[in-house]
Amino acid sequence: MTKYLISFPSAAMVLEDEDLQAVSNASHAVVQEAKDAGVWVFGGGIDESIPPVMVAGDGTVSEGTYPQTTQLEGGYAVLELPSYDAALQWAAKIAVACRCAQEVRAFHYDPAS
Repeated sequence: MTKYLISFPSAAMVLEDEDLQAVSNASHAVVQEAKDAGVWVFGGGIDESIPPVMVAGDGTVSEGTYPQTTQLEGGYAVLELPSYDAALQWAAKIAVACRCAQEVRAFHYDPAS
């Protein structure tokens, strides 16, 4: 089976304050459904209050990140699924729950993971 990253940037989730609890409940229900189905690997949101740092090969730590990832934030789920079509179906469930479009990407197969 292949692992799929289903994600969205923070800016995609535009909600009224009164909708936050309903979206939270709906998204937690989809997570539970994925866990019950045995496809959930990992998920969560990037803590945007903690700035990213780079750790070099020699262990040196510096502020910042790669230029192409300066906007890396939002919510992520990794699911292990039998097909790309299944990933699209789960992404649709997450999109409905979160009320925003989801991006789907496949990880390369790694027999050790």
